[in-house]
Amino acid sequence: MYLERVDLFAGLNDTQVKTLKERSRIRSFAANTIVVNEGDEGSSLFVVQSGSLKAFLTDNSGREVTLSLLDPGDYFGELALLDDSPRSASVIAVTRSEVLQIPRTAFLGLIESDPTCMQTVVRNLVARIRLLTDNVRALALVDVFGRISRLFETMAVERDGITLIDRRLTQQDLANMVGASREMVNRILRDLVAGGYIEIEQQRIILCKKLPQSW
Repeated sequence: MYLERVDLFAGLNDTQVKTLKERSRIRSFAANTIVVNEGDEGSSLFVVQSGSLKAFLTDNSGREVTLSLLDPGDYFGELALLDDSPRSASVIAVTRSEVLQIPRTAFLGLIESDPTCMQTVVRNLVARIRLLTDNVRALALVDVFGRISRLFETMAVERDGITLIDRRLTQQDLANMVGASREMVNRILRDLVAGGYIEIEQQRIILCKKLPQSW
């Protein structure tokens, strides 16, 4: 299980982590299955064990904004451990996925038996909130090119000496992730390809050299 790698629980000892595992369960979801719906009652944290999921928001017109792409070791629904407010976003399984579901009751039981856990989790949660604040700042204050550049930087990995985004992403996927139109993303990608900054092969983006400071 990936529970030991979840930064929210960094600092918990082996016994505390074991207690959480024993009170949790594995759930499987087929591709294109909604795991949680925005507005639903929240009572669990989920840790991705396998597959790929997407957290997103939609408005009344059906327009979608992707908040994050979730891979093994990532987690979502952490606020449900601390309050009983409705879910703030929806999550869908992009591929067949397994998640570890940790009920709020399991977490609260751990806190009651060992109150020192609360300080650890709250400290880690604050770090998570700071990261989300940085993401919101980027959406509000950085132009579309800057948001794409930042996204590439955070998602890029090295594979056999090649820097790439190791995930198939359509232009609409990218648009949803940076809060822009597909047409604007298309124009930026075309210019980056023409300038030799990136190559696109089977919806995978290869970063050939450092992106320019501006578009």
